[in-house]
Amino acid sequence: MNKVVLIGRLTKDPELRFTPGNGTAVTTFTIAVDRRFSKDGQKEADFIPIVVWGKQAESTANYMSKGKLIGISGRIQTRNYEAKDGTRRYVTEVIAEEVQFLEWGEKSAKNSYNQTSSENFGKTQNFDENIYGEDITPVDDGDIPF
Repeated sequence: MNKVVLIGRLTKDPELRFTPGNGTAVTTFTIAVDRRFSKDGQKEADFIPIVVWGKQAESTANYMSKGKLIGISGRIQTRNYEAKDGTRRYVTEVIAEEVQFLEWGEKSAKNSYNQTSSENFGKTQNFDENIYGEDITPVDDGDIPF
């Protein structure tokens, strides 16, 4: 079984290209994934190259940018090629099968669900506080028996 799930931040803007011939969209980018444990209190991250194909590639290039949080589900793939200087290069990358935009739009927007929910995680909220977007109505689920 070859399955990988990653959540991380883009290290730079995604690069969108189209294959010669049939013109299939392909986007490449690298995400920084924080390690769970760190040495000497210093945060460490792994930098994972990601490849996305098709419509997801176009959407990723259009809506994501450097620093945004993204979720990736896919498979690990290795390949090799001969560089211009004649040396053999080996590449390990994640081929994304599913992409989730966990953070997008302006970071300064206070009514975005992802930012507000992460800022208020663990705090009790009154429904009167505007933590939801204008198009979301909070529901009182106090009558649900489970």
